[in-house]
Amino acid sequence: MSLPGSAPPEAPASPRALPTRVRAFRVFLQTAEGHAAALGTVGAVLITVGGLGAGSVRRVDPLLEAAHLSWMRFGHGLVLATIVVWIGVLAMIAAWVRLGRATLAGQVTLNALRATVVLWVTPLLFSVPMFSRDAYSYLAQGALLRDGFDPYAVGPVANPGVLLDNVSEVWTTTTAPYGPAFLLLGEGITTLVGDNVVAGTMLLRLTMLPGLALMMWAIPHLARHLGGKPTVALWLAVLNPLVLVHLIGGVHNEMLMVGLMAAGIALVLERRHVAGIVLVAIGVAIKATAGIALPFLVWIWMVHERERRAQRLGDRTAGAQAPLPHPLFMFAKTAGLGIGVFAAVFATTSALAGVGIGWLTALSGSARIVNWLSLPTILAHMVTWVTPLRLAPVLEVTRLVCAAALLIALVWAWWRFRRTEREAVLGILVAFLAIVVLSPAALPWYYSWPLALGAGFALSTGTSMMLVGLSTWLMLVFQPDGSIGLYSFAHVGLAGFAAYVAARSLRTVDPLHLRASAPATAAPVATAR
Repeated sequence: MSLPGSAPPEAPASPRALPTRVRAFRVFLQTAEGHAAALGTVGAVLITVGGLGAGSVRRVDPLLEAAHLSWMRFGHGLVLATIVVWIGVLAMIAAWVRLGRATLAGQVTLNALRATVVLWVTPLLFSVPMFSRDAYSYLAQGALLRDGFDPYAVGPVANPGVLLDNVSEVWTTTTAPYGPAFLLLGEGITTLVGDNVVAGTMLLRLTMLPGLALMMWAIPHLARHLGGKPTVALWLAVLNPLVLVHLIGGVHNEMLMVGLMAAGIALVLERRHVAGIVLVAIGVAIKATAGIALPFLVWIWMVHERERRAQRLGDRTAGAQAPLPHPLFMFAKTAGLGIGVFAAVFATTSALAGVGIGWLTALSGSARIVNWLSLPTILAHMVTWVTPLRLAPVLEVTRLVCAAALLIALVWAWWRFRRTEREAVLGILVAFLAIVVLSPAALPWYYSWPLALGAGFALSTGTSMMLVGLSTWLMLVFQPDGSIGLYSFAHVGLAGFAAYVAARSLRTVDPLHLRASAPATAAPVATAR
């Protein structure tokens, strides 16, 4: 259902425009797609309410005690709170899939999807950190910089206090693996609110919203360049509960990093090369992973430069064959300009933060995470099943082997996908997938990296179903308090069943045939092309 009366994005808003848009959105809410949007909003509210007991709450929470809600953290109260959270998550997934059916059929506009994102995100802004305690680590690392410590030399344990009390034990001695720009954000927040954990968490979450806004702008633009459908891309990569609940509800800096990277790539595709590389460089200064895109952006810039020079020389010679500069010269020029822009941005943020590049050595801290989402861990477990070897030494070997495979994959992808704009972005996607699979550790929200780019390509309904199933499974395999559910066969099995139902529901209204009178299949679904 489209939103009638919506003004073009570039048109100035008239005094009568806002009521018209409000009326249009009310009309949307009365449709089946609008009901799905409302269901997802209810789900987000349930996650926020249940999270007060089942989420990644503070170890000592005076606010809950003052509100007489501390009972939600223990015993039957905790069980009830956990059930409420899971009902909310399942409601959001169901609403997302229902919107997906309508989006694939061309029944939902970009404006409607963007408004739905706002509806779903708003309740999550008031939740405790969900499915992760990383927000407390971010604040503690920011406080280190605020208090004169070098976060790249010492962990939060060097600065005892309320902020340290809420950091996960595994990260108390770990140095910061994030870039200087993110440390500056943490320093600014903790300077402003002191050691107030609640205010710091809320403010930290607000700093993630520019990343969400950038994704909402950039992903439809990427789809237009890559052959996909903007509405499908926005639905799959932004409205996805895996993205919203983990990156906004969980307060992860991936929200900023992915938004900056996606916007930077979109700008480069639109031939605004310097501005695009500046945004990607800022993304690297948030989290190093964004840097994977930079070598591929050189290829896109080269393609544009080659096209520009060919057109200019062709005009001069009235269509006669004209020589172009040697590819090595063009590569040296574009790569040199790109490196210069990146170096300037990164040097500026590092100087403002007063830190060096010690964060690069801290990236190995993720090796402390051991779960089934990474191939090295899977291989190590398989070896221990058939041999008497212990996990730790085997894991060292499998991680080393996969690290070598990752390096080869990155170099191969960079060289293989270099000829066109589309190929270069596909290369970034392949590189991100290789990192997620082959790195020593992976977490569910890491999949937001490749998802932001993959959604922009033309996807068949079958591929969309697969991505829905994977997103659903990843959303469900962690507990609301941030603990891992991957080692509970019952938990993994239930998550797998939910993922299967969600994937089938993208094509079939009633995949389990529970309603005898309901139509067996949905209306014909158009491809995302």
